[in-house]
Amino acid sequence: MDVPHDPNPVPPDGPTDPAPSTRVVLRRRVRRILIAGLTTAVAVFAVVCVVVFSLQARLIYFPDRDYWTTPDEVGLAYEDLTLTTEDGVSITAWHVPHDQPKGTVLFCHGNAGNIADRVGTLKSFHYLGYNVLIFDYRGYGHSEGKPTETGTYRDAEAAWRYLTETRGESPAGIVLFGRSLGGAVAIDLANRITPAALIAESTFTSVVDIGKRQFPFLPVGLLCKHRYESIGKVSRIACPKLFLHGTEDELVPFENGRRLFEAAAEPKDFIQTPGGHNQGGFEYSREHTDKLQQWLDRTIRSESS
Repeated sequence: MDVPHDPNPVPPDGPTDPAPSTRVVLRRRVRRILIAGLTTAVAVFAVVCVVVFSLQARLIYFPDRDYWTTPDEVGLAYEDLTLTTEDGVSITAWHVPHDQPKGTVLFCHGNAGNIADRVGTLKSFHYLGYNVLIFDYRGYGHSEGKPTETGTYRDAEAAWRYLTETRGESPAGIVLFGRSLGGAVAIDLANRITPAALIAESTFTSVVDIGKRQFPFLPVGLLCKHRYESIGKVSRIACPKLFLHGTEDELVPFENGRRLFEAAAEPKDFIQTPGGHNQGGFEYSREHTDKLQQWLDRTIRSESS
């Protein structure tokens, strides 16, 4: 019997697809490369976020354990103190007395070094006629522990209690002075006590704001544990306030310092100085030191009358 002829014979192994075009192959390769690149980028970004979150204290606090000088080396008599915080941490402090004090300055220093690096400023306040109490945050100098935001607040409280309870000084004669991160510490303390005045020099609105400037590619607001939200606190401080900031500050932009000042409640004043983060402020020149002296004399006299 004759078999009918099939005009479309099927090969023994079944039908075959036509070979993909060069354009399709190229498109598939590009897609695979993009997916692999995106996956790698996401993984790297996640690792960076984890590292920053875990190690952020090292990006904020730069303590030095060694004291390279002391007040007596610049002609200042002083008491070497050990204070105990509310949570039982021992911190080191120096009390520099004045023979005829106009008041006392409680000095909260910045995030690097220790109290030895501020001996020059102790001498400046002594020149202005004030006792000074300066302390090292936990983890700085000879103080115990490790620095944290809450810890720095407790350290400042311990210094305040020493002045008001141990020494019996009136809050009406105590001026809080904070430089850089120390300004945030002083602002927090002024929210909970009533000093004669508050001075914040080269101080920022919040760590988050500064972090966003330093790391614009990271979700700083989500990662930041040590926040120091000063801008949300200054509006609640009733005592006279003075803000000083250098126009060339490379770490805390001048505009950031102005924002902090603008958020503060009255009474308040602002002194603009030349200089960068570590050069600006009341010690930039004799002229600016005199401006601070005039403000202090006017403020302390007003508060005590």
